[in-house]
Amino acid sequence: MPKIDLSLIQETNRTGYPPPYNQAVAGRWYRRLAPATGLTAFGISYVRLEPGAWSSQRHWHKGEDEFVAILSGQVTLIDDEGEHLLAAGDCAAFPMGEENGHHLVNRGEQDCIFLAMSGGADAGGAYPDIDMLFTPSGYTRKDGTPYPTSRAK
Repeated sequence: MPKIDLSLIQETNRTGYPPPYNQAVAGRWYRRLAPATGLTAFGISYVRLEPGAWSSQRHWHKGEDEFVAILSGQVTLIDDEGEHLLAAGDCAAFPMGEENGHHLVNRGEQDCIFLAMSGGADAGGAYPDIDMLFTPSGYTRKDGTPYPTSRAK
């Protein structure tokens, strides 16, 4: 049966972000749905952001499309154009290669639940607000010096 029992998929808050960039996502919990369900052509995660938590550092992808759909609660989308409040039923899309750094921040008092979907080739990208880039093999500073951490998959 294709119905997914979320309780059978481990919720984790691991990140490969090096300190201090890992602190903002400590309250981000997710379940990787694609590997657990046999999907292989795109990624999808069920994400829970605690109050005060960020979905990620503000970033953009060279070779991956991203899409989020808010299921419950509300969150602030921050991108190069400003701040946008998203609530249950709202969606946002981030085309690959568009250098519009974005992330979600839960400024509310309740958890926010959303689905995050992505597809394409993991060609890396950038974090415009901090000294960090990402590649398929890991994180580097903008001068190419590697960070001593691995990207969480």
